[in-house]
Amino acid sequence: MKSTDELKYDAQGLIPAIVQDAETGEVLTLAYMNRESLRRTIESGETWFWSRSRNELWHKGATSGNTQRVAEIVADCDGDALLVRVHPTGPACHTGARSCFNASLSGAEAASEKAHRPNLGETLRKLYAVIESRRRERPAGSYTTYLFDEGLDKILKKIGEESAETIIAAKSGERTQVVLEVSDLVYHLLVMLAERGIPLDEIGAELDRRAAKRSNGEDRAKS
Repeated sequence: MKSTDELKYDAQGLIPAIVQDAETGEVLTLAYMNRESLRRTIESGETWFWSRSRNELWHKGATSGNTQRVAEIVADCDGDALLVRVHPTGPACHTGARSCFNASLSGAEAASEKAHRPNLGETLRKLYAVIESRRRERPAGSYTTYLFDEGLDKILKKIGEESAETIIAAKSGERTQVVLEVSDLVYHLLVMLAERGIPLDEIGAELDRRAAKRSNGEDRAKS
């Protein structure tokens, strides 16, 4: 364990901070901290950074509401970089995207990136595994733990809220917001399945059954 006094700042008094979603492991952004922003982050429990372009401290979400509640701050082995695991309340990127890392590379690099991109099924399985571990272990400070502690009614209420927000986003026509809201809805649906003890394989089996019916021409439009 390192103390803050052991950290190594650059010539401008800054240290890079990689911000990661504590639940999914997704990298959200790369920002910079100085001693004061790190102190405020630790004391407030929400991320503070140093803006190199504006040359000032800034509290993430102070104006947008998209704050980041800190779960853990880890220094690397050399003490010259930080990993900040957070529970985000909204998009991390100023563009409205969940993560700042969303621009595909061009040419062969882009093709390689696409080839290594995980498919949706694998992503859902990994996320469900994380949710299941939260249900068993109940780590403090986890939003998923909070949902399980509150019980099924709370989880169902969140599903209702996220469903409504998904509908609103779909009506607005903003693609990025639709993706964000659907992702929130899917996450809460997975929490509900874990709470009810229903594995993803059962959902997959039912979807396969329906796909087989459609391929055989057995599905009929509902009146």
